[in-house]
Amino acid sequence: MTLQKRLWDLVVLAIAIFAAVFATAPWFAFRALKAAAQYEDVQAIAELVDFPAVRGGLTAELKETPAAAPAEPPSIWRDPLGVFKRAMGPIAPPEPRVDRYLTVPGLAALTRGYAPGAAPAVASQPASAFDKVKAAVASPHPTIVYWDPNRVRISVKRPGQPSKATVFTFRRDKLFTWRLAHIRLPTDER
Repeated sequence: MTLQKRLWDLVVLAIAIFAAVFATAPWFAFRALKAAAQYEDVQAIAELVDFPAVRGGLTAELKETPAAAPAEPPSIWRDPLGVFKRAMGPIAPPEPRVDRYLTVPGLAALTRGYAPGAAPAVASQPASAFDKVKAAVASPHPTIVYWDPNRVRISVKRPGQPSKATVFTFRRDKLFTWRLAHIRLPTDER
């Protein structure tokens, strides 16, 4: 073989490896997010999730209204019953519904296909190789439902209820860096 032929083979091999790594990087980003949420690695989650974008998408999806300017408090002279109702009402505003999805346990449940607070406890690591294979086959598998060079959607179906799927949208920040930009919940959880 000539040197030129070997160089050409190396170039083709390098292009094939680059394409494979580029195409599978979002899937590895999802796996990293799932592992970081499972092991409560807050720093890794902060690097993998664009929280303002995810919060905005979930707020719109859950049909929450953003905090508006506070209304003028009622006056005792114009609305005495309103003053009484305000005094007896809750002191703090209710917690937004979005917050339960953006906690570490909430993200861990979502990456496993469950709603926050509804996920069963994570089973202990299987001991034998057969048990490991059985657990890997039985667990929900993330599937790529849309892929383009800048945006990827990965779907996770709920175990036992394949009609309910949570879709994670990852956006490319750098050549091989992907961040979670949106979460679409199953229709009955909105």
